[in-house]
Amino acid sequence: MNFKQWEGFKKGDWQSYIDVRSFIQTNYTPFKGNKDFLVAPTSKTKELWNEILELYKKEKENGGVLDIDTKTISTISAHEAGYINKDLEEIVGLQTDKPLKRAIMPFGGIKIVEKSCAAYGKKVDSDISYIFNNIRKTHNDGVFSVYTPDIRAARSSHLITGLPDGYGRGRIIGDYRRVALYGVDTLILEKKEELNNLNVDVLTEKIINEREEINEQILALEQLKVMALKYGFDISLPANCAKEAVQWTYFAYLAAIKDQNGAAMSLGRVSTFLDIYIERDLQNGIITEEQAQELMDHFVIKLRLVRFLRTPEYNELFSGDPVWVTESIGGMGIDGRTLVTKNSYRMLHTLVNLGPAPEPNMTVLWSTNLPQGFKDFCADLSIKTSSIQYENDDLMRKYWGDDYGIACCVSAMRIGKQMQFFGARCNLAKTLLYAINGGRDELSRKTNNTSI
Repeated sequence: MNFKQWEGFKKGDWQSYIDVRSFIQTNYTPFKGNKDFLVAPTSKTKELWNEILELYKKEKENGGVLDIDTKTISTISAHEAGYINKDLEEIVGLQTDKPLKRAIMPFGGIKIVEKSCAAYGKKVDSDISYIFNNIRKTHNDGVFSVYTPDIRAARSSHLITGLPDGYGRGRIIGDYRRVALYGVDTLILEKKEELNNLNVDVLTEKIINEREEINEQILALEQLKVMALKYGFDISLPANCAKEAVQWTYFAYLAAIKDQNGAAMSLGRVSTFLDIYIERDLQNGIITEEQAQELMDHFVIKLRLVRFLRTPEYNELFSGDPVWVTESIGGMGIDGRTLVTKNSYRMLHTLVNLGPAPEPNMTVLWSTNLPQGFKDFCADLSIKTSSIQYENDDLMRKYWGDDYGIACCVSAMRIGKQMQFFGARCNLAKTLLYAINGGRDELSRKTNNTSI
């Protein structure tokens, strides 16, 4: 790969081998200049984006959902390859076989899927409906089966909302960069090594669960390769150029959103990582600045197309059709160097080349020590687009280091190393009324004798 060797690399030592942060720290190029190097969108980008704008218009005219695949249970490799315009796309891959067509994910809960489809004039395939209503237990069923009477009462009276019965997981940010840096085969080898380490004489419940989970991870990685091959790419090996690095990283993220309909599916912190590949290709004359920006523009176009099948009530609650594809940009390293690169600018510049948009959620990790040129650029872009979120990097870096990302909208976690359980929201005003009125609900007039 011709990259400088990064600290801790030692073949066979998996704990230090799978180490994206060390690779970044050893190879990235901090940028303290200004925005003067940025370029306008290419003709290919303009043509592709105009096609997307027409699809957006049709989606809106159709009530907010363009189409739904009601016959295919979404998995990493379930759908055939889909394109917007194959001749124009530099970065390929869609959640289904067509842009803006939504998939069904009944493992979370079949009732939610059926209700969502019905809201847009669609009906779930009868075989799928039968299986998940009568044979296959869903996540939603599992959660409800452990709810106590108090929880059920609090839920039905809306004292507590946002409970996890409609979600298949908490918040997690996968380290999608690993696919580009190592290739899938190496990640599979690492998982097999982890499995081998659990080859013990006493199979406790914890060991059994861990072995099952790792086996599932290996199967998912194998399916990731299958999905990429449908688009003509072999991602078993590391990315060799900037275009492959962006494509490999996107494939990894695409696999996640094909498999999970989470409340938030954050992207992580990929801009500076990708800059390493782009900078090398620029120096070697493999690509131009126009092509570098084109890669990022097309990458962001794909992120703007992310859609999940949700009920109208969900969209009303969150003001729109949000997915929180959050990308964390900039910040400072714990060694005092800025993590701002030219690609930090390119990522944000898509708000100019493609126009303002809420997705992906561009989140700048703000520090008093950021380069002044970048501060000025962000401030100017914020005024013009109202599309940038800011987080206090000086505060969070002390807790999570310099390779964390924002999950959903505000909460931080170390990328690929942590997760958050999805929390509920408590209606404190209603709870106070319950306490004053002896548990009586002011709307239903029912009395809930719970311990809340």
